[in-house]
Amino acid sequence: MNAEKIVGYLGLATKAGKVTSGEFMTEKAVKEGKAKIVIVAEDASDNTKKMFRNMCEYYHVPMFTMCKKEQLGHVIGKQFRASVAVLDDGFSKAIMKQFENGKDC
Repeated sequence: MNAEKIVGYLGLATKAGKVTSGEFMTEKAVKEGKAKIVIVAEDASDNTKKMFRNMCEYYHVPMFTMCKKEQLGHVIGKQFRASVAVLDDGFSKAIMKQFENGKDC
């Protein structure tokens, strides 16, 4: 995984208005079929990770974990964020490609 590229794509997607964050909004995006990919912070609670893992599996949305809550929030211009959903096909495919290229966060 190329964390720098993922961060770049998330930043661009945020500026384009194609990102939603926070547990409630991410959950809403998944359930409404708007989320194309979900990213959960590595230091999110076990319950949060399990909830998103189960929900994403049920709704067939790819889910990945990366970074700490503080870093994840910083990337999208917020404070702490345990979860982020990307709402755009193009950005989500580009991010997914980076996740599939290995691991290094």
